[in-house]
Amino acid sequence: MSTSTTAAVTPSPVAERASTVYPPLFGGAGLLATPRHLVRREMLATALHFGAVLVPVIAVLLATTVLGPGTLVTIIVATSIWFAAGRRSYRNGRLAPLAPGVGTASIVGVATGLVALSLVSVGLPGLDLGAGRLLLMAAGVLVTTATLEVLAKKFEPSCRFLIVGASGEGLNLLADLARRPDLPFDCIGMVDEGSGHRVGNGLHRGTTAELTEIVLRERPDLIVLADWSTSSEALRHLLEAASADFRVAGLHQFYEHAFGQIPVRCVSPIWFMSLLHLYQRPYSRITKRIFDLAFAVIGLTVVAPLLLVLAVLVRRSGAGPIIFRQVRLGEGGRTYEILKFRTMVAAAEMHGPLWAREDDPRVTRVGSFLRKTRLDELPQLWNVIRGEMSVVGPRPERPEFLDLLRSEVPFWTSRHLVKPGITGWAQVRLGYTSDAAGAIDKLSYDLYYLRHRNLLVDLAIVARTVGFIGRGFVPHYRRRFRIRVDQSLPTEHVPSPQVEEALLATALVSEASRARDAGPPPSF
Repeated sequence: MSTSTTAAVTPSPVAERASTVYPPLFGGAGLLATPRHLVRREMLATALHFGAVLVPVIAVLLATTVLGPGTLVTIIVATSIWFAAGRRSYRNGRLAPLAPGVGTASIVGVATGLVALSLVSVGLPGLDLGAGRLLLMAAGVLVTTATLEVLAKKFEPSCRFLIVGASGEGLNLLADLARRPDLPFDCIGMVDEGSGHRVGNGLHRGTTAELTEIVLRERPDLIVLADWSTSSEALRHLLEAASADFRVAGLHQFYEHAFGQIPVRCVSPIWFMSLLHLYQRPYSRITKRIFDLAFAVIGLTVVAPLLLVLAVLVRRSGAGPIIFRQVRLGEGGRTYEILKFRTMVAAAEMHGPLWAREDDPRVTRVGSFLRKTRLDELPQLWNVIRGEMSVVGPRPERPEFLDLLRSEVPFWTSRHLVKPGITGWAQVRLGYTSDAAGAIDKLSYDLYYLRHRNLLVDLAIVARTVGFIGRGFVPHYRRRFRIRVDQSLPTEHVPSPQVEEALLATALVSEASRARDAGPPPSF
């Protein structure tokens, strides 16, 4: 992240920013970017994406089949389906944020297109699309579209944003962005009622009363409201400058988009109730269950030989059972037995329950490898089939730590609104935690998932998990997780236990109502 140090910013071609990298929150262009510019930019992006799909489809067909009358039809159908799936994935408002990572939209788009094209090829055998040809096309389309996505990110102008309110949270946002220079955001200044001594670095642009003039002068893409105590006045001034064509976001919205998390310090009861909003699209339990069952059954079938090998390795690692069973908290706070390959010595908890942590001395050599590659979690596919877990969701915690976590982490029990998962957004972003401070960090990612969960997000998390597992086999890329302790949690923003319990009860009732309205879950 770079920060401007001048008092004013002269509009330049760089200011013709905003593209589809920031939908829906950050879409839209500055005053200098006329609709004609936007149309041309969108047409170029569409043409490049279409070409990235068309080239590998034609290449595979030329290399694997004799051209005939039906080849043109096959090219048209295959290209159209993969192009439509890719554009939908890229434009999807819940996958567009930067958090899932570059290439995720391409992976999800190719996977969706592969499923759709497989179904179409069954209904239209004349397309001449065998399994091998489809997989080659999918690999080619993935390489070309992911490369295009990487190049688009590399050459995309930064989003220029203005912070209104130099409160503690506004300054925290600047510090968080400073730790992530890879994010395409450029802070052009801060608006604050003070004299500017709190801001420093030449970023102070004026007071809220001067906001209209500041916006018309600086031409920001985005305005972040970091202090809700002055938000009403700020919005009044922003309405007077609406012709400047900018977007407005609250602090938690910006964190959702840029970091893929919602800091617990930014969460209020009002935000939590937004999960139950009338227009919040629920993730169908039937869709989720079908996805879970399909993934678990196929996964167990594919990894069955690997399970036998791992079982032998665990048995030879020392005394103790091959499969380790442990009580965990599931949906609605109900307990169940989680299944894992044993990774610790037999007497790991002879002195009582302890949080697992990175480089835990109780872990065996085989267990260390299994934990770093997450292969110890494979038996939990059986928990998924039994309906106790989901493929994607918050990681289940042990009931022994429930009282501690409820007292230390506000809204921690909101994780029980959904089934726990084998993998999750917090796992691919953070990894192991071993205390309440780490649990707060994990909760910030779990809240993001609770708000944005849908099938495409689940597919994106699975895709990142597969990549993470692959890196675990290479020692140089084995990730070393460090717990980030947030010492700035303001106690005045921590909801009372009574409020938390009331909101959680309301949420559980709402989830039950949705399930009842959707009908009973399918019997498999």
